[in-house]
Amino acid sequence: MKVATFNVNNVNRRLANLLHWLEKAAPDVVCLQELKADQQAFPLRAIQSAGYGAVWEGQRSWNGVAILARGACPVLTRRSLPGDASDKQKRYIEAAVNGVLVGCLYLPNGNPQPGPRFAYKLAWFDRLIGHAETLMAAGIPAVLAGDYNVVPTDADIYPTRSWSRDALLQPASRAAFRRLLKQGWLDALAEKGGAGSYTFWDYKRDRWARDAGLRLDHLLLSPAVSGRLLDAGVDRWVRGEPGASDHAPAWIRLRPPKAASRR
Repeated sequence: MKVATFNVNNVNRRLANLLHWLEKAAPDVVCLQELKADQQAFPLRAIQSAGYGAVWEGQRSWNGVAILARGACPVLTRRSLPGDASDKQKRYIEAAVNGVLVGCLYLPNGNPQPGPRFAYKLAWFDRLIGHAETLMAAGIPAVLAGDYNVVPTDADIYPTRSWSRDALLQPASRAAFRRLLKQGWLDALAEKGGAGSYTFWDYKRDRWARDAGLRLDHLLLSPAVSGRLLDAGVDRWVRGEPGASDHAPAWIRLRPPKAASRR
């Protein structure tokens, strides 16, 4: 079972890129972020023609998340992150696919910092940590995948000081990510890909050509599924395609569950 996450950075503008990648990589489950399309504008017919069922939460101009499943329809369990009913930003969706609960998330960027946007980022992170703890306590086989907008360590960014004031690298952002991992979640890319598994290259200053990347997109596995991890990686070639998103898809491959686990 191959599970991937991809900040597509406008699903309609990058639809050709997305469909090409789906055909070539054939992931079983895909988490998409930054749809930048309202609910009615999601390209469902094209996604279905590619062989995928979908659930999604759209939002015009910004945000928006979706979960795709190859040859199946994801079983929707949540349309938003619990903890703040007043939050209208479409940043979280959750569905069951092939016996695994998949949470697709687009964590707030938080810039400029300090300020209200950074405060919202940390508050959203606290809500995610609370929900993740609930999943962990239930022993659910779960994957929390998406654009976390956090560079976990200095090994996850090219050698530079130019991002030192950015919300992605702030001590509070990194501390929140560590708090999440301490619940028992496995950072699959760090486990299998290691340092330098960049997933994002800014459009500015020729950063793609210089491989001046950051690791922002993460797949975290609960203990009930982490033992099934076979491999993880990044489809860097997608970032080099014409009209590409500034992110590349990151993915994991899981072995099938044992018969006893299925029972």
